[in-house]
Amino acid sequence: MGEKIKILIADDEDSLRTLVRAVLEAEDKYIIEEAIDGDEVMIRVKADKPDLLILDIMMPGQSGFEVCEKIKQTPELKDIKVIILTAKGQATEEKWAQSIGADHFISKPFSPLELLELVNSVTSKAST
Repeated sequence: MGEKIKILIADDEDSLRTLVRAVLEAEDKYIIEEAIDGDEVMIRVKADKPDLLILDIMMPGQSGFEVCEKIKQTPELKDIKVIILTAKGQATEEKWAQSIGADHFISKPFSPLELLELVNSVTSKAST
């Protein structure tokens, strides 16, 4: 097996970060980091350049939408895959997420298996 894939989980809810971390760590092919607000996400993304960002919309500081838009507009960051994970499951939010460059959108509550399958799919495409 090659190099592990870096994933940044960005959510201000500790319980959600813990759940997502547990689901992904079971795969033993990911390096998981966490951030609790939009400003921290931007600092970590610029410093660590993760392969995938799992991003909540509603966070302190910059919203997930703002963070996603900045990442996708920055040449050295735009290839980072972004999955928006949010309690705002309305079609308008999903459409907005797509319009600013998010790669995928999942509504809370979500199935851990669904998230794992999506992450595996996104990261297998990123590593080929």
